[in-house]
Amino acid sequence: MKKHVLIATTLALSSTMSFGAGYQLNLQGLRQMAMGGSGTAVPWDMSTIFYNPGGMTAMDHWQIYGGAAFVMPRSKYVESPTGTYEAETQSQTFVPFSIYAGGPTSWRSPVSIGVGIYTPFGNGVKWDDNWRGRYVSQESYLRTIFIQPTVSYKFNEIVSAGIGLIYATGRVEFRRALPITDENGVDGSAELAGNGHGFGLNAGVHINASEKVQIGFNFRSKVKMDVDRGYASFTVPSSLQTAFPYTAFSTSLPMPMVTSLGIGYAVNECLTLQGDINITGWSAFNSLNIAYENNTPQLQDQNSERNYRNTIALRAGGHYTVSDRIAVMAGAAFDPSPVRDGYVSPELPDANRGILSAGLTYKAFERWTVMGALEFVSSIQRESSFDEGGFKGRYQTKAFAPGIGISYDF
Repeated sequence: MKKHVLIATTLALSSTMSFGAGYQLNLQGLRQMAMGGSGTAVPWDMSTIFYNPGGMTAMDHWQIYGGAAFVMPRSKYVESPTGTYEAETQSQTFVPFSIYAGGPTSWRSPVSIGVGIYTPFGNGVKWDDNWRGRYVSQESYLRTIFIQPTVSYKFNEIVSAGIGLIYATGRVEFRRALPITDENGVDGSAELAGNGHGFGLNAGVHINASEKVQIGFNFRSKVKMDVDRGYASFTVPSSLQTAFPYTAFSTSLPMPMVTSLGIGYAVNECLTLQGDINITGWSAFNSLNIAYENNTPQLQDQNSERNYRNTIALRAGGHYTVSDRIAVMAGAAFDPSPVRDGYVSPELPDANRGILSAGLTYKAFERWTVMGALEFVSSIQRESSFDEGGFKGRYQTKAFAPGIGISYDF
């Protein structure tokens, strides 16, 4: 019997490193965040380094920009099919941030340069240690930081293009209980943690189609985050420590490709409307492989299917200039889930999501602008299963994300 328990435990370890679409963030600019995450067509400020590097040349001066959002997600689980058991994730706050600096190389130069440091992926979930899904997940966490030096060139008054090279660094952490108890009846546990890195690019084209219409195209490549040497530790009874040794491991997680097409329309001098279509290449996450440095008969390398599907998100918003100092924004988005039925797990339970947002900017001084935004995300209730871990139920996730930023124009 003990042997069968150990084999089942080993197979279940692969489920500790699963993410849903919730780990992609679209909060790299306060104005864009307030307009449903749209921002490919209209270069409002230097955050265009992320949304469309081709728009950098629209800025005729240098700007330094910094912002942060405070993401507060909560997920609820209801047991299927009875509905007699419920659980909620613990309150947590994640702080994705963005810093940009850039401008023309000289007065009226067609060349602009800049750099962006931002966090396009990251999130986490923490359930109570003794909840019923503890053998699938107790806690998961992902943080990334992208560093992007960028150059943009203005070919004429209509077309500009830009490209940025990306160096990405990040950290992943996972924890779950093991169905192996000690003499006091306390579960064992498995914890995996490691730092990763990868490379990619961000390229875009900006077009002034007319006095009222702007068009943007942006391509952000997949970034393969390689964890070359993470560490796995196991808390088990002393009689099983040789079966589950402290060991290094390697794996990789894809930060997916995103292709965006955007359009902006100036209705009048005060009101601009904009919209984006984002195609995200989630199919890059078709499996998850974990290689342990020290294998035992009970601790073998893992190959776990994920089979994500590509998605198309729709985003739209409006920007209204109230006065020389104040502007207000609002927006909405629909972001579908890439996770197929049978692969929905409690690490980051995922479903189609609706987004509402709003914000404002205030020009406090001649060169200083303060920005604020608020985003609300709600997924549909989704009843599905995680077949590999033998766990099913109904999930719903909601999140609030207030944000604040500031920019200085030289």
